[in-house]
Amino acid sequence: MESEPITPSEPRPSGAPRRRLGLIWPLLGVGIVVSGLWLYARKNNGARSDPPDTQAPTVAVAKVDREDLYNEVTIAAEFRPYVEVSLNAKVSGYVDKMNVDFGDKVKEGQLLATLLVPELKDELDSARAAQGRAEADYKNAHLIYTRLVGVNNEHSNLVAQQDIDTAEAKDSVAAAALASAKADVEKYQTLVGYTQITAPFDGVVTMRYADPGALIQAGTASDTQAKPLVRVSDNYRLRLDFPVSVAYVKDIHLGDKVEVRVQSLDNKRITGEVSRFTDKVNNDTRTMITEIEVPNPNLELVPGMYAAVVLKVEQRPHALTIPIEAASIGDSTTVYVVNGSQQIEERALTLGLETASRCEVISGLKEGELVMIGGRTAVHAGEKVETKPWQTPAP
Repeated sequence: MESEPITPSEPRPSGAPRRRLGLIWPLLGVGIVVSGLWLYARKNNGARSDPPDTQAPTVAVAKVDREDLYNEVTIAAEFRPYVEVSLNAKVSGYVDKMNVDFGDKVKEGQLLATLLVPELKDELDSARAAQGRAEADYKNAHLIYTRLVGVNNEHSNLVAQQDIDTAEAKDSVAAAALASAKADVEKYQTLVGYTQITAPFDGVVTMRYADPGALIQAGTASDTQAKPLVRVSDNYRLRLDFPVSVAYVKDIHLGDKVEVRVQSLDNKRITGEVSRFTDKVNNDTRTMITEIEVPNPNLELVPGMYAAVVLKVEQRPHALTIPIEAASIGDSTTVYVVNGSQQIEERALTLGLETASRCEVISGLKEGELVMIGGRTAVHAGEKVETKPWQTPAP
C-alpha cells in the first residue's frame, strides 16, 4: 500500500518549532548586549556634556583687632634680705650669755647676748659717788651765795661785794662740777648698756659667731679684727635685684608690674612692682640695676634662692594687631584680605612690633577687616571663598 504525501495544510511534526526557537535565543542575547552598550555610551556622553559642579574653597580668617602688645624678657635674679647686719660689741668683754642661735626668729629690741665687763660697773659706781659729792658741793656753794645775796638785799652795803662775787663764782664752779659728774654717770651707764646686745629689727638670726666665755673685742675701729656676735637678717621682706640691658632701660618705670617665677618652689609666680633703679647704666656691663621688693610674711622664700624676672618691654597699648600667621614677610609684607564680596584681596602692609603670636599693623588694614590664615597656594587674588573662624593654637 502506498503512503500518501503530506500536504502543507496538515500539521507539522513537533520537531520543527523547536529548531526555530533555537535560532531566536542567540539573536535576542546579542540585541540585549548591544542595547546595554548603547545606554552606557549615552550615559557617559551625557556626564561629559554636563557642566562641572564648582564650589568656593573655605579658608580660615581672623579679625583685625586691637590689643596691648609687648615683648617679654626673662632675667635671672637672686633674693637677698631687705636688711642684714652683723652685730658687734661696743665694749670689750667676755660673753656671759647667748640667748639665741642661728635660725631663731627675733623681735626688735629682744636681748640676744650679754657681755660681762666688771670694771664698767666699778667705774659706774665711782661716777655715781662723784656725782653725789658734786651735788653736795653745789648745794653748799649755792646756799652760801643765796644767803649773801639775801642779806645784801635786806641791808645794803652790809656784805662786801667781793664776798658776794666770790660766793657766786664758787656756786658756778660747783654747778659745772655737778654737770660733769652727771655726764660721767650717763657715759658709764651707756657703756654698761652696750654689754647687752639687742636686735635692731624683726628678723632671723642667720649666723652665730660666739659662745659663752669667749672674749669679744670692741668693734669701734675699722682697723681692728673684732669678731661679731651674731648676724640678723630681715627676711620678712626681700630684695630682688636684676640687671636690665641698656636696650630696655627706657621701658623701666617706678610701679611697673613685674612677674617673678621661683623655680625651686614649683615655679611659684609672684607679682611685684619696680621699687627703685639706679638710673645709671654700668659702663662695664651696659646694664642698669633694678630692684623690686617682695613681701615674705611666712618666710616661704629664703635669701639666696634664684628667681626669673619676667619683664614687659616695648609695650604698645591698644595697638592694631593681626595674627603673625596672616602676614607673608619677604621683600615686601603682604596679607590676604577677604573683602565684603567674599573675594580674596592681596594688600601690602607696614608692620611694627612683633611678638610670639601677633604683630602690630602700622598701615594697610583697618580694624574689623578679615585676614586669611594659612597657605596661599590653594587660592589666588580675586577668587571667591567661604570663610570660617580661625582657631588660635593652644600654647
